[in-house]
Amino acid sequence: MALTAETESRLYRSLRVAAGAAAHLVALGFPAAVAVLARPGSSECRWGRGRGRGEGRMSQRTSPCPSLAGLFSWHPLLMALAFSFLMTEALLIFSPETSLLRSFSRKVRVRAHWALQLLALLCALLGLGIITYNKHLNGKGHFVTWHGLTGLLAVLYTGGQCAGGVLLLYPKLMKNWTLAKLKLYHATSGLVGYLLGCASLMLGMCSLWFTTTVTGASWYLAMLCPVVTSLVIMNQVSNAYLYRKRSQH
Repeated sequence: MALTAETESRLYRSLRVAAGAAAHLVALGFPAAVAVLARPGSSECRWGRGRGRGEGRMSQRTSPCPSLAGLFSWHPLLMALAFSFLMTEALLIFSPETSLLRSFSRKVRVRAHWALQLLALLCALLGLGIITYNKHLNGKGHFVTWHGLTGLLAVLYTGGQCAGGVLLLYPKLMKNWTLAKLKLYHATSGLVGYLLGCASLMLGMCSLWFTTTVTGASWYLAMLCPVVTSLVIMNQVSNAYLYRKRSQH
């Protein structure tokens, strides 16, 4: 039996509410799990042998690490906070179904979006600085892996995106551009930056540190986290800007 348009609309809205709720839980749960694994500032870490996922590894053990290992342990947590929690929540603020601030005015939500984005950028810069300094002290090469290159690009892109957001606060700086067009470009370019951040997280989960700590079904579940939030954010931006713009033509 065919569903009525009203029933389809309710079903679609219910699915979006469920997906948004799942995104909120994943956004918080993923960095919390990373914090448990990394134990920021801890003098102990996981040691293992092998060069990546899928290769044979010797038995793992927990041993005292050099003091620099405690420095490295902040890197995964800060990056997870930046791209999984803060940036996801900054974008979900504008979700018509699952925004935690949907009862507030748009002006309040914009200010909260700005605050969360700046915090995300700060965490990302700190995470980037820590891993760069750690590699320098250990005499290792900088940005020689796909994870490192993607992470660097994501952090730089986020900085540019935050700078571009100033134009929305002061649209008179771009006299030849309408506010609607600025919003469209900011949203779509922001989506690209968010996907870069999620890609960096996924590549980080292919690193030796993560694959020697998280194995089996847990590894696949962790990889699913940025996929879930990416799909939810992509759907939100597409419905808010891209589909609406297409329907106007």
